[in-house]
Amino acid sequence: MAGAFNTNKRRRSLLSWFGIRDVFYLAVLVLVWLASGFTGKVKRGLKEIFAPEPVVITADEEDIRRQIESRLRAEMEEQLDREIEAMKMAAAEKEAAEAADAMKPEPAIELTPDSVTDVRKLRSGIPFKSEVKFDKGGIASVERVDDDSYTAFYQLSLRVPTPAKTMAELEKTSPDLAKILPGLPALIGKAEVSPWFHKLYENKVARIRRDAHSLNELLTKHNVYDCETILNLRTPAGRPVFFMQAEMDVVSDGSDGDRLPVMPDAIVNSTHYQPFTSYGWKKSGPTPNPMVAGWEKRLAGGERELADPATTAERKAWLRDRITYLKRGIDDLKARSFLIAEYDPFIVIPVNLLTSRDTFAPKVGDYAVVVHEGKIYPGIVGDGGPTFKVGEASLRMAREINEKSSPYSRPVSDLKVSYLVFPGSRNPERGPPDFVQWRDRCAELLGEIGGLGEGFKLHVWEDLLKKPEPPPESQAPAADAQPDTP
Repeated sequence: MAGAFNTNKRRRSLLSWFGIRDVFYLAVLVLVWLASGFTGKVKRGLKEIFAPEPVVITADEEDIRRQIESRLRAEMEEQLDREIEAMKMAAAEKEAAEAADAMKPEPAIELTPDSVTDVRKLRSGIPFKSEVKFDKGGIASVERVDDDSYTAFYQLSLRVPTPAKTMAELEKTSPDLAKILPGLPALIGKAEVSPWFHKLYENKVARIRRDAHSLNELLTKHNVYDCETILNLRTPAGRPVFFMQAEMDVVSDGSDGDRLPVMPDAIVNSTHYQPFTSYGWKKSGPTPNPMVAGWEKRLAGGERELADPATTAERKAWLRDRITYLKRGIDDLKARSFLIAEYDPFIVIPVNLLTSRDTFAPKVGDYAVVVHEGKIYPGIVGDGGPTFKVGEASLRMAREINEKSSPYSRPVSDLKVSYLVFPGSRNPERGPPDFVQWRDRCAELLGEIGGLGEGFKLHVWEDLLKKPEPPPESQAPAADAQPDTP
């Protein structure tokens, strides 16, 4: 994903300040963490997502739990890979610098009170202002026990935005919105700001506060300011409508053996690709999901390592959890089908909305319409995303908006995309995507808010994949049929 779960550049490591011995110790700590702490992190991540409301788990929430657990694991493993690689690079750079410095003569140093000020941007886009001050002190044996002799002060400032509430504010970033949806101004005039807008920014602030205190990688400035507004609207007939204005990042998850029996080896063998989406249905065809092969390969590797007497107890504990997760995932891939982001048009909504009882909160399968620069795209809510960011859609929809889109390149960076979701509109039973039916239903729902303006029409999606074969009909004779006589 670019942005969601999206483009990640390697951050600059502070390890360049450490010595080689310090790097070695840190490497040992990372490996210990990998062996003993990973299971707990996944469980804490899931607990954080689903902790707010102790309710009975529905089938929808089981889908979302599976998808989020898979995403959490992949993100943590990917982050660990990046940090280990950065650590190796920092150690090599430090060694080279020390070798070069050893060839230079030692200059005489005369310390005088001084200060150095520097302003630069962090990788996350946050301007970083630093000042280093030097003062003359007393003898070292005194200064080393004085807490004030060597200190650092760090302050992070963030202005939390207010939601756009009027058509004039919405059309600052999305001109002609009233022409595209002529019934929208009347609805906006009676709209209320959704509490989910404030909850979104509460989640962002909580995450920034947590990461800032531990000097972890912070949310980028782009992902902090990714939502212009979330409004609760009602149609003249009283139907709730969820309206959001945001950017668009890309999600590239999903798999379905019935419609796409072959996928590239790079995806099948990837430990980061997520084969599940929150929207799934009972598998109908005999062709296996192509992702099963990669998961079974990882399962076999885990079982071999678990049986190895040389494997540590801590590592075995992690492996048991991993094996349980892989087996459950394989069972799901064999029994169910999912949307495929590269071929199916859908949007992503934060999981805390998908599991909420709020009348205005979208649910998996609800019909949705995306509006961008005079184009209107029908789709559904197909997946769940993080609770601290919004504005994601499938790779299929992203590429229709911007052909240069990829899992690592978002189609729209500005807050120019309008998302309308019609809560409660989902079909009673799930099944493979039917783009004609999706478009017809979205047209009906748009009609309830005044329809489209003159000259505008809903996009027509072409189905790029074959439909699953229907199950063979029973060959048993009808009840009133007479059996053949010998």
